[in-house]
Amino acid sequence: MPLPVQVFNLQQPASSVSGSGGAESQERMRAGPAPRAAASSVADVHCAAPSGRSELFQPGTAGDFSLSASLSACTLLYEGAVEPMQIDVDPQEDPQNAPDVNYVVENPTLRTFNVDMYEEIHRKLSEAARELQNAPDAIPESGVEPPPLDTAWVEATRKKALLKLEKLDTDLKNYKGNSIKESIRRGHDDLGDHYLDCGDLSNALKCYSRARDYCTSAKHVINMCLNVIKVSVYLQNWSHVLSYVSKAESTPEIAEQRGERDTQTQAILTKLKCAAGLAELAARKYKQAAKCFLLASFDHCDFPELLSPSNVAVYGGLCALATFDRQELQRNVISSSSFKLFLELEPQVRDIIFKFYESKYASCLKMLDEMKDNLLLDMYLAPHVRTLYTQIRNRALIQYFSPYVSADMRKMATAFNTTVAALEDELTQLILEGLINARIDSHSKILYARDVDQRSTTFEKSLLMGKEFQRRAKAMILRAAVLRNQIHVKSPPREGSQGELTPANSQSRMSTNM
Repeated sequence: MPLPVQVFNLQQPASSVSGSGGAESQERMRAGPAPRAAASSVADVHCAAPSGRSELFQPGTAGDFSLSASLSACTLLYEGAVEPMQIDVDPQEDPQNAPDVNYVVENPTLRTFNVDMYEEIHRKLSEAARELQNAPDAIPESGVEPPPLDTAWVEATRKKALLKLEKLDTDLKNYKGNSIKESIRRGHDDLGDHYLDCGDLSNALKCYSRARDYCTSAKHVINMCLNVIKVSVYLQNWSHVLSYVSKAESTPEIAEQRGERDTQTQAILTKLKCAAGLAELAARKYKQAAKCFLLASFDHCDFPELLSPSNVAVYGGLCALATFDRQELQRNVISSSSFKLFLELEPQVRDIIFKFYESKYASCLKMLDEMKDNLLLDMYLAPHVRTLYTQIRNRALIQYFSPYVSADMRKMATAFNTTVAALEDELTQLILEGLINARIDSHSKILYARDVDQRSTTFEKSLLMGKEFQRRAKAMILRAAVLRNQIHVKSPPREGSQGELTPANSQSRMSTNM
C-alpha cells in the first residue's frame, strides 16, 4: 500500500530563475549538493541554511498558502518517516511554473535510508521539468532542470543500510541464542526502526509486532503498541490502529489510573487519543474523532511522528463544528480549558468556532472558505474537507431556522452570503433528508415550519408504549405457563448425529432444568 502523501505544489515563477540568477542556480545544481551530516538536527539543516541557499530557494504561494511557511512547519513540527511524506511534489498542479527542486531533493529524504522515496521525488521533479519545457508558452531561456540524481549518495546509502541490517540481524540471532527476553525485544525494536528508516513499512510492522511475545512489563507492551500504531498510520491500516489503541488502553498502567495521572501516563494517553482520532477521521466517524481529539492534553501533546498540536486544533475543531449541537459545542469545546490551548495555535479556527456559536454564519462560512485551500493540502484532512464543510453549512442552516415558525428566504440568503435560488435548493435537500421539518413557499420565498400538535403526539406515544407493555406482559405469562406445564418442542434428530436424546431422557432433562 502506498504511503499517505501530503501534496504541495512546490513551484515558483519561471522568471525567478531566468537570466543571471538562473545561470547561478544551474551552476550550483550541477555542482551537486553540499556534504551532509547524517546526525545533523532538524534545526541545523533547515533553520541555518548554508551560504547561497537563500538565492536558490524562492518560495511560491497558492492563494493565501505560503510555501516557505508550510515547508518550515513540516520541518519543525514533524519528524521521522512522516516528514518526507508531508513534502512531496505534484507536477500536475501548475506545469507552467518551475518546481523549486533544491529544497525538496536536498533535505528530508537525504537524512534517512529511504532511497526509494528520494528517487521517486526526483522522478516527479524530472517529469515536472519536462512538462514545463514542452508547454506551449514556456520561456526558452528559463533553463529550469532538476539537479542530477545523486547516484553516489544512493549507492553509499544502500550499502550502509545493508550493512546495518546485517549487523542488527546478527545481533538478534545472538540475543535469541542467549534466550534473554529483554535483549530479544530490543533487537526486534531496533530492526523495526531500521526498516522504518529505509521506508520498508511492512517489515517494520512485522518486527514491532514480534516484540510483543518478549514484553515483560506493561511499559514494554505500551511501547510495542505505540510502534505498531505509528507504522499502521503510515500504512493507512486504520482498523489495526484502533485495535492496538484498545490494547494499550487496557494495560494496567493506563486502565487502573483513573484519577490523577503522572506526566508520562498523560503523554501516552494523549498519543493514543490522537491516533484514535486519526483512525476515526479516516473512517468518517467525525463525532468520535472530535471526542478523541478533545481528550488530548496540550501540555503532553508530543507526537511529531504523526501530527502536531496545530493539527489537533484543526481536526478537533472542524469535526466538532460538523457534528456537535450548541450545548455540546459550548461544553466540550468553548468551555474546555485544555482545548482552548490548542485553539490558541490556530486563531482562525478559534474565531470560526466562536462565530458559529454566536450565530454569525456569514462571517463563519467566509472564514472557512478562506482556509479551504490550505486544508485541501493536508494529508489527513484533504479527503474529508468537502464533507465536513457541507455538514457545517447544513448544521448552520438548521440552527438558524430552529427558533422560527417562518423565515424570509431573502434575508436568510443574505445571512448565508448566497443566492435565494441556491438557498432554496439547499433547504429542499435538507427537507427531503428529514433534517428540517418545514415546507417552502416558492412564490413568496418563505420557509414555514410544519405545525406539529405536541398534545396529539404525546398521546400517540403513550398509546404505543401501553401496547408494547401489554405485548410483553402477555409473552411473559405465556412463557410461565409453558414452563409450569413442562411443554417442550422436540427438534427432529439429525442424520448421523451422536448422543441423541430419547423422549424419556429429554423429558427428565427438561424436568431437572426446571
